[in-house]
Amino acid sequence: MPHSASVPVERIQTGVRLEKRLIKVLKGLAEHKDMTLGDLIEGILLHSFEGKNPFSEETLDVIRRLSAIYGLDLTAEHSHRLTDRRGE
Repeated sequence: MPHSASVPVERIQTGVRLEKRLIKVLKGLAEHKDMTLGDLIEGILLHSFEGKNPFSEETLDVIRRLSAIYGLDLTAEHSHRLTDRRGE
């Protein structure tokens, strides 16, 4: 299938909860890329499922800048150890 050909899919709404600053960075990146948040997440996941890096060096630089702006200091090391704050 040509790279530019559209691929019809069925999408559903989800109730996914994610860390607040992480969402801010993802929304900022989606805006920077002129795409929806859903399209960005789908692309990240499809690349990851194939063991491919979803981001170019230029995009990683944008992510670093957005992370600094939104105070996102979490890394892959924090994965699977995040817990909700009590009382929020």
